[in-house]
Amino acid sequence: MARIAPALTALAAAALAAACSSPRMPDDHVKEVEAFRAKHEADYTKEYVPLAGLFPLSEGRNTAGSAEGNDVRLPARAPASIGAFVLDHDTVRFEPAPGAQVALNKQPVTAPVALKDDEHLGPDKKKDGPDEISYDDIAVWVHRSGERPTIRMRDPRGEVATHFEGYHWFPIDPAYRVTARFIKDPVPGEFHTPNQTGDDQVYKTEGVAEFTLNGQTVRLRAATTRPGRLYFIFRDGTSGKETYETARFLYSDLKDDGTTVLDFNEAYNPPCSFNPYTTCPLPLRENRLSVRILAGEKAYPHPPGHGNTPE
Repeated sequence: MARIAPALTALAAAALAAACSSPRMPDDHVKEVEAFRAKHEADYTKEYVPLAGLFPLSEGRNTAGSAEGNDVRLPARAPASIGAFVLDHDTVRFEPAPGAQVALNKQPVTAPVALKDDEHLGPDKKKDGPDEISYDDIAVWVHRSGERPTIRMRDPRGEVATHFEGYHWFPIDPAYRVTARFIKDPVPGEFHTPNQTGDDQVYKTEGVAEFTLNGQTVRLRAATTRPGRLYFIFRDGTSGKETYETARFLYSDLKDDGTTVLDFNEAYNPPCSFNPYTTCPLPLRENRLSVRILAGEKAYPHPPGHGNTPE
């Protein structure tokens, strides 16, 4: 034992030195990430977990109800027919069936009405849609998948909601909180990317964020969602293994000095990681990274088998 003790002591010393030299996430950063994750989970649980249907609309009349053969098929507890969604070029009108006990934004609806979709902008240029048609706790509304109008359905008693397996995160790691230099493009522009249903989505872009992670210099193209707010759609070396195969999302704020802090501890899955009735954008080729980012949200245990994955 006397000969082994010095070796053990040396190993313990080396482990202690490594522990002391590894970065530690300050308490305020831990609380910040924990607060972000808690809010994200609450928002997704409310907005995306109950989604139970996504129905493309054809020009003209699209029937809705629980009976077989309806274009918009509702759960069995709904009436056989609640009416129809009428697509007239770019507008959608709901025509209630006679005697249907349905509501528009929680008020009874008995006459045809034009519906605001979930991208509709009010007079102040802020979203004031969608208009929801509901029966009991089932709700449907017009959702834009790219430029294509669809009907999206929420059912808190649906299969996805009742079998949801929760959110799974890597431990918070300060090594994955990096400061990036934002390199502006000569002029602002746009980029186009398909979503998982093949519809084109367009984003404003002003440049790329450049940073060093795990010894690699990395660049990510950002979408600008509003002045100073950056949105990243990316894959990395963990995608399809530890993390969701299609993409993850991350937001950051651009500072006045031209830098932005990317905290990959807050990288999260799109809702299509667990719900097949969502429309999620795919990452640009330049945002498909080789570096492994073992931070943020992990892969959902049993992802739905739908959609396109990047090559």
